[in-house]
Amino acid sequence: MQIGLDSFVAATVDSAGRAVDPARHLGDLLEAITLADEVGLDVFGIGEHHRREFLDSAPTVILAAAAAQTRNIRLTSAVTVLSAADPVRVFQEFATLDLLSNGRAEIVAGRGSFIEAFPLFGLELEDYASLFAEQLDLLLTIRENTHVRCSGKHRAALTGQGVYPRPLQNPLPVWLGVGGTPGSFIRAGTLGLPLMVAIIGGEPHRFRPLIDRYRWAGSRAGHSPEQLKVGVHSLGYVADSSTTAEDEFFPGYARSFTEIGRERGWPPMTRAHFDAQLGPTGALLVGDPETVAEKILRVNESLGGISRITFQMSVAALPHAKMLRAIELLGTRVAPVVRTALASETAAPLPANSHRAA
Repeated sequence: MQIGLDSFVAATVDSAGRAVDPARHLGDLLEAITLADEVGLDVFGIGEHHRREFLDSAPTVILAAAAAQTRNIRLTSAVTVLSAADPVRVFQEFATLDLLSNGRAEIVAGRGSFIEAFPLFGLELEDYASLFAEQLDLLLTIRENTHVRCSGKHRAALTGQGVYPRPLQNPLPVWLGVGGTPGSFIRAGTLGLPLMVAIIGGEPHRFRPLIDRYRWAGSRAGHSPEQLKVGVHSLGYVADSSTTAEDEFFPGYARSFTEIGRERGWPPMTRAHFDAQLGPTGALLVGDPETVAEKILRVNESLGGISRITFQMSVAALPHAKMLRAIELLGTRVAPVVRTALASETAAPLPANSHRAA
């Protein structure tokens, strides 16, 4: 299993609780990605948003800067909002990133969870579904063919033009990022694309029927089990003790979800709701290294085996020093436990009295 992080480059604070200026924030982010590489984590993803509170509107620029400072970690989007992007430019940018990083670039293509990109780029929201389907088809066509002939509703036709540069990896990895829509899981399976599932609340095991449907669709379309990889994007945080992790993560997490909730009609985030998701079947991967490692193994088992899990910590707007410590713990204490357990054909059963088992 690959273990890594995603960041939406959300507003953060310093040790005194003051907002960090954007230039410094991006510098801190590059330091975090470099540390993730040094401690042996497998992947770092950068999201894409077009809102005031995020600095990730140009993710490939950030990833290219990280490519120059890292050696092994894979660099991916989380996600590329393909509905509002030109697939030709997306491919060119990630192919260039792939060359700069010596073959470490990946695309996670999705529709995103916000809609600001549509009016920003002159698109119609009623085209939400058809745009994505057409753009994904074109991206995959470009991935397979240097010279492309393609016509559709939303973009000028390509009549055999070459799309350059070509990436070092062939094919350039493209994952499909999904939420909870059954059709998206079936689409990914039918296309034989690895699946990145955003599980940010509730209980991960409830996604098992959708993942089974993905695997069924992929098998029916003739794709091998090895090709049908499943990844999970989670909210999480690691500290030296579970109490510390919970108390440090909650304030920023609650603030972020309460603000988003005002737009979407959700109730304010409460500590009781947060605590409920810390249990062994809840979605939050928050705690000390042992607790978090146990929970990753539980998620892996409940979903029938996953190939990747990424932590989104920036939602809590934590001070930079705490983020760096969390990354260090994730790489040096969580990942080794998970890898050792999975490498054993018969992993020991999880203790019945694990953290918050009641």
